[in-house]
Amino acid sequence: MKNKTYMIKREKYLNRIRPFIDKPVIKVLTGIRRSGKSTLLKQIVEELLEKGIDDFRIIRINKELMKFDSIKTYQDLYQYVKQKSSDDKQTYYLFVDEVQEISQWEKAINSFLAESNYDIFISGSNARLLSSDLASLLSGRYIEFPVYTFTFSEFKTIYAQKASVDKSNSVFIDFLKYGGFPGLHHLDWDETVLRQYLESIVNTVVLKDIVMRNSIRDVNMLKHIIDFVASNCGNITSAKKISDFSKSQQRVVSPDTVLAYLEYVMNALLIHKTKRFDILGKRLLETYEKYFMADIGLSTVLIGNAPDTISGKLENIVYLELVSRAYHVTIGKIKDKEIDFIATQNNKKIYVQVTTSVLASEKTLDREYGAFKHLDNHFTKYVISLDKGSPSVNERGIYWMNIEDFLLKEDLF
Repeated sequence: MKNKTYMIKREKYLNRIRPFIDKPVIKVLTGIRRSGKSTLLKQIVEELLEKGIDDFRIIRINKELMKFDSIKTYQDLYQYVKQKSSDDKQTYYLFVDEVQEISQWEKAINSFLAESNYDIFISGSNARLLSSDLASLLSGRYIEFPVYTFTFSEFKTIYAQKASVDKSNSVFIDFLKYGGFPGLHHLDWDETVLRQYLESIVNTVVLKDIVMRNSIRDVNMLKHIIDFVASNCGNITSAKKISDFSKSQQRVVSPDTVLAYLEYVMNALLIHKTKRFDILGKRLLETYEKYFMADIGLSTVLIGNAPDTISGKLENIVYLELVSRAYHVTIGKIKDKEIDFIATQNNKKIYVQVTTSVLASEKTLDREYGAFKHLDNHFTKYVISLDKGSPSVNERGIYWMNIEDFLLKEDLF
């Protein structure tokens, strides 16, 4: 018996893309495999059809499907599209999913753009999709739309539709455990099944997008570095720190090799790097960044659900929430204090501290609120935790909020 398919319209992404439909720019969707790029492209196609666009004017290519296996080079792509678009007076809507699987695809895409009768949408699972060389070739003629896995609000919406889920369980606990990959919701809500699905994503990304693409020989070292990042979400990390830890585990790897491997993993969009910002010096710092997983469910299959991982996972969830809202996110440094996140958008800014509990001890309370001690500005400041209760604000204007309420809040400014 076929599982019921659950789907939601990802309006926040569609709202960003719609203003550029029928405009002479390439719409580029980037994100880790299975983050929902293909479904988002389908939703754009559905809207075009609803607007009365003829189906023959919509050209769809998905490189994950065998039927398109013959399209291997930019020449193949060009010939295929040209066969589907013989009328030069018509506007055609071209969708190419996982475009990085086509050798030198940018030559064909650039040609279609120059011909002026194609509205182009492409997706890819590699951060190098828009490398400096490609950006130069397509300069000023593309808009990138990063696509992330489901945030908590999206997860909660689709979770509520599932009759098979034990509603006595906390929806947030399930989100914390399994993360936001949309494909989870096409499966039986069973821990063994869900973990197998997440493991398959990790294995596919590691093998196909990292090992094979970069001809990596020491796969065990690569996995060791990925596990380290998953275990240290929320902690300041450096290549030297990973190298030193590896040596303590009788694994010899140089900082340069660690940096190269981290670059490969980031290119596959399996992890994201967040830089530190010196608030008083008003500059980005070049060392001691934080790394976060592309989805919290990946952490579950890599490092499990031990209590000492919760704090980092909460930070990871908040980071993904902020970037999915198209905020520019950095870590804050002010004197001897660290602020977990500074999130900026259109000259607006918020500061966020994340902890498991501010009620655990007076020391924890002082640490989390004290991070804002030297900040003297009017921007909104949050301390968020797992503690239950109504949101509150202290005499210094710092808000405390339960993490679920924070993640569901429409306007954070």
